[in-house]
Parts: sequence; C-alpha cells; structure tokens
Amino acid sequence: MIPFPLHGGNVHAVARSQGRSIQHVLDFSASINPLGLSPSVRRAIHRAISLTIHYPEIDAQSLRAQLAKFHRIPEECLIVGNGSAELISVIPRALGSRHGLVIGPTFMEFERALILAGARCTYVHATSMTRYAPPIDDVCALLHKQSGMREKPSRRGIHPIDTIFLCHPNSPTGQVISRASFHQLLDSVQQAGARLIVDEAFVDYCATRSVLRHVRKSETLLVLRSFTKFFAIPGLRLGYAAGPAKVVSQIRSMLPPWSVNALASAAAEAALCDTTYRRRSVQFMKQERTRFTQALRQIPGLRVHPSSANFLLVQLKAQDQVSLLTQELCTQGIVIRNCQNFAGVDVPTIRLAVRRPKENDRLVKAVKRELKKWS
Repeated sequence: MIPFPLHGGNVHAVARSQGRSIQHVLDFSASINPLGLSPSVRRAIHRAISLTIHYPEIDAQSLRAQLAKFHRIPEECLIVGNGSAELISVIPRALGSRHGLVIGPTFMEFERALILAGARCTYVHATSMTRYAPPIDDVCALLHKQSGMREKPSRRGIHPIDTIFLCHPNSPTGQVISRASFHQLLDSVQQAGARLIVDEAFVDYCATRSVLRHVRKSETLLVLRSFTKFFAIPGLRLGYAAGPAKVVSQIRSMLPPWSVNALASAAAEAALCDTTYRRRSVQFMKQERTRFTQALRQIPGLRVHPSSANFLLVQLKAQDQVSLLTQELCTQGIVIRNCQNFAGVDVPTIRLAVRRPKENDRLVKAVKRELKKWS
C-alpha cells in the first residue's frame, strides 16, 4: 500500500481528540490567508446557494473563460479541478510519466502521484547548509547527463527523467528561484525532452515571480495554481492548471465529471475580480511576516529561514524538541507543522503559518515558554 502523505490543517482531528470546537483550535500548520474570506467572495457564495439544486458545469466553462481573460491565454489551455491536489494526482498518468524528478524538500503529493502512476520518483534536494536554495544547477546537470536517453531505458532498466516537479514558492521552505534559474531549468527540460510542472499555490504573495505567462510560448511547461491558500477557501477545494492545449485535454479526460462544484466556481469568479482584497492581503503579509520573523528570531535556539510565502520554516536545535514542542502546543490548542516527514528535510524543523498579530504573539510566547523549560 502506498502511504498517504501527512499534511497540515488537520484541525478536525485535534478538535475531536481534545473535546474542543474547531473555532478554539489555533492552526499554524495550514498556510491559509489569515484575513479570511473576502466580503465579495462571501457574497458570491451566498448568491450561488440557489444554484446547488442544479448540476455544476462539467468543465467549469464560465470560470475557465474568466481565467483565460485574466491570464490572457486561450481557454483550451486551462483546466479547473477540485483543488490543485486533484490535478497533481492525475498529471503523471495523463503525461504517461515513467520517471519523475521532484525538486525537494517539498509537497509530498508529487511523489505519491508519480508512484500511483507506476513511475519512478527521483529527488534532488536543497539542503539546510544552503538555506534551502533550490538546487537548479544540480537538476540541470542531471538532465543534461540523461539527455541522450530520451527514448529508451538505461542498461539497468531505468527510464530517463520525463517529468520534473517544482513548487514555487516552495513548501515548506518558502524559497523562490530567479528568472535566470527558471530559464536555465526550462531550457534543460526542453533539451531532455521532458515536461516541467510548476506548482504556484503560494505565488500570489510574490506575483511578480510567477512563470505562468510563459505557458503561451512553451510546449514543455505546465503551471498549477490554487485558490485555496490566498483566498482562504480550503473547504471549497479549487485549483487550476495552464499549459499546452493537448496536455490540458489529456488531463481533462482523466477527471470525473462535475469535479468543481457551483459554490467553488462562484467564489473563484468573485475572487479574480477582487483587487482590493488581493492588494490588502499582500501588504499585510509583507508587514506581518517581517514582524513575526523578528519576534521568532529573538527566541534562543531558533533559526528562521527567509520566505516569500505566507509561512516560515523554523529550525530547532534537536529533533526531540520538535516532537515535544508539537505535542505540548497541541495540548494548548495550537497546531504547528512538524516537517520531519518531508523527504529531504535534514535538520529538526517546523513550519509556521503567518497568522494575525495577536495569534502570532500567542504562538511566540508559547514557544518561548516551552523551549525555556528544556534549556
């Protein structure tokens, strides 16, 4: 049996185990916009309730049309799914992947999707020694080495790499790559006859670093986006992908009908138009992430890595501290993300979502108090 990756945000289980209501669990394990639902999205959901007596559009055509206009790419180059996780799960099968490369440490669903498709999974990991800078040079070197193996397996029966996954900004490290590194990677992928899948679930917080616009000119690139994180609607499940029309069609053929419900579609259409919420969210995150980072760095024994997303990767001194801290905070109704189940995380590490100031201050005090016990 293929193990199911652990994720953050399992507040329901925590609430049940402690006899708390979910409203009394402070969740730092899931990186959701702390500003919550935008008023326009909330109104759109309320208006769409009457639509639930009908089946939703099979292919979310109205939303796809709006996304096409928003991103200035053809509708046939877009597909909407029940969260980007649903799209990730079918992409290796749709592409006929035999050997995928995952740039890690990162979201474990990439590996699971490859395994479920019967493909081999190879990792190239960033390390704590380089502050988890994405190892693009190492990936490109590996692709160049295998560029002569496009059509046939090696003598050991290992197929050449045909699918590369990059999370950008990366979870759990919060790192992005430069434009030069992206073009270097894309060129190497093209030369290797492979495809590059870029997951931009957190890119709204650093929109200028998005590579989605490049799908208009590339037959090699597929970009994933999510409404879940930035627009605070994880319960509705909505994501989309942009790429070559042929690839998009192959993915669509593997999705069930009515994958996206009417409420999610209505919420997404409203979200795309809400420039005020977008601007306010980005401004808030820049300010509060900096303040939260500074507060955490004042706690002895913590190393806080820089981030371009709405979460922080925090390194502790010892693995037993991670386990104890996770357990102790949970008893207080505070949930954090233990990162030791991320393949490639080589030091004791936790991930903390950036929440509202009062909530972040409560977390800082709790961490300081617990670590002081063990000093």
